[in-house]
Amino acid sequence: MKVLAAGDHFVRNSLISAALHRALPGVPLELTELTLPWPLTPFGPVGEVAEASDAEDELIKALDGVEVCVTQMAPFTERVLDASPALRLIAVCRGGPVNVNAAAARARGVRVCYAPGRNAASTAEFTVGLILSALRRIPEAHLSLALEGDWDGSYYTYEHAGLELEDTPVGLVGYGAVGSRVARVLSAFGAEVEVYDPFVRGDVHGMRAKSLEALLTRSRVLTLHARLTPENAGMIGAHELALLPRGAVVVNAARGGLLDTDALCDALDSGQLSAAALDTYAEEPIPAGSRLLSTPRLVLTPHIAGASRAVAHKAAAIAAAEVGRYARGEEPAHALD
Repeated sequence: MKVLAAGDHFVRNSLISAALHRALPGVPLELTELTLPWPLTPFGPVGEVAEASDAEDELIKALDGVEVCVTQMAPFTERVLDASPALRLIAVCRGGPVNVNAAAARARGVRVCYAPGRNAASTAEFTVGLILSALRRIPEAHLSLALEGDWDGSYYTYEHAGLELEDTPVGLVGYGAVGSRVARVLSAFGAEVEVYDPFVRGDVHGMRAKSLEALLTRSRVLTLHARLTPENAGMIGAHELALLPRGAVVVNAARGGLLDTDALCDALDSGQLSAAALDTYAEEPIPAGSRLLSTPRLVLTPHIAGASRAVAHKAAAIAAAEVGRYARGEEPAHALD
C-alpha cells in the first residue's frame, strides 16, 4: 500500500510514520513524505476549502500513485482530487476535515476520516489558564514587573484586585468534549458552574440553564465552547454582553466567529467587562490596526490552545488507526458519511 504522510511542523511526519507502523504491524508500506509549512506559515482558504496550507501543486506531485494520505493541513481541493485517481482514503489529523472538499471526495469514491477529540484535554486546560490569567491579571502583572521593573502595589488594592473562581458563577456555552472537561475542572475549584447547550441531553457538571439569556444574567465569567455554525455566528454580541453582570470576564478558546469582537472591545472600554481572554479570532492572524491589539485588559494568544505535544501524538495515532481499519477492510471509526 502506497501511503503519503503529509505532515507539518506540529504533527510531524516522524510521528505519522511511527503511528502507521504501530497500527499496521507486518503490513508492507511504501511510505513517502511531504512536509507542509504550517504553523510557521498560517493556514487559510485554498481553492474551495476553508483551512489548509497553500500547497496544491506540491501535493499533486506527491500524491502520484498514492492510495492513502495522512495529513493535517494538505489542501484536498477538487483540483487535487482530480489529479489523484489512485487515492482512496484521506485520514485527517484534525477534529474536522475542513481542509477537504468532502463532496468532491465522495463523488470520486475517496473516504475521508478525521480525529475528533484529539485536542480536547489540551484546549480545556488552556481555557482554564486563560480564565485564571484574565481573572487575576497575570500577564499584565508579569509584563509590568519583567519589562518595566515596576513592583506595582495597585494590584493589591480592592478596586484592582481580581476575582477568584471559588463561589463565582461561571457560565459555559457548549458542553462537548472541551466544555465538559472545563466544567469538571471549574467545579473542582469550587466555581458555581452553569451550562447552556440545547444539543446535549443528560446530566452536566453544575446547573443547566434553560436559555442563553438566563445563563448570561448570572455569569461573572463566561467561557465559549460551542462549534461555529452559520446559525450561531456572532452569537455573543453587544446585546448578550450587556446582559452579563457589570465587571464580568469573557473567555473564548473555541472559534472566533462566535464572538463580536467590536462589541467585546466596546464592553471593555465601558467597564461592562473587567477583562477578557481570546485564543481564536474571526480573522487570523489578527490584522494590523485591529482594536484587539490596543484594548486594555485583554489577554491575547495566537490560537495555541491545542498546541501540546500530546495532541500531535494523539492526532497521528487516531489517523493511523483509521488507516489500519482501512487496510483490514473494517469500517472506519470516524468518517464522513
